Amino acid sequence: VWLDANIDESKEDFQNTLKHLRQIVASITTFTDTQQCFDFLSGITKEKAFMIVAGSLGQKIVSEMEAIPQLESVYVFCSNQSYHEQWANKIPKIKGVYTKIESICKALEIDRQRCDQAMISVSFNGLDPLFMYTQLLKEALLEIEDDDRKSLKDLTEYCREQDDILEDQIKLIERGYRDHTPIWWYTAPYFMYSMLNRGLRQMGVDIILKMGFFIRHLHQ
Repeated sequence: VWLDANIDESKEDFQNTLKHLRQIVASITTFTDTQQCFDFLSGITKEKAFMIVAGSLGQKIVSEMEAIPQLESVYVFCSNQSYHEQWANKIPKIKGVYTKIESICKALEIDRQRCDQAMISVSFNGLDPLFMYTQLLKEALLEIEDDDRKSLKDLTEYCREQDDILEDQIKLIERGYRDHTPIWWYTAPYFMYSMLNRGLRQMGVDIILKMGFFIRHLHQ
């Protein structure tokens, strides 16, 4: 989530920043109102959240940030780094104070990868019934033989129904999937990585099945 009372979504620079962030995280929601932001965060149950917050707001909501268990990391975005570091460095959830969005993106990508690895491990090994279920699902996925063209078409149609996946990225995969290896697509700055890991974290069968052909290609 991105909380800033002065967000102007009509600006081209802001839209370009959103595109960059969507290459790193599964989805991003912006807020100008603090209460709406924390109401949204409180409704998250199966995901971890990351927050970009304006320095002027961040200092006022420290107690609220600390009270949200699903809020994994906070990045303070401001124009006066030294001033905001005086209070921000005392808060464990705050990973840094930044004056450039590019620096936040780099820090966010590192933290998201760490969080993905930890949560996938928990998802697959936490409870015995869940572990057995995931093993059966994995074996079934790897044994399915279907039409890759149809599977790719089904995936892109599913992606177009989502609000947070850019059309130009969908077209890129639609037209050029066979031009690169599965590993290339998984590590490329597009939605394949974030979508697959979101499905695994949440045990989202719908997402996992839609990406079944891609999982098989990775496995092979």
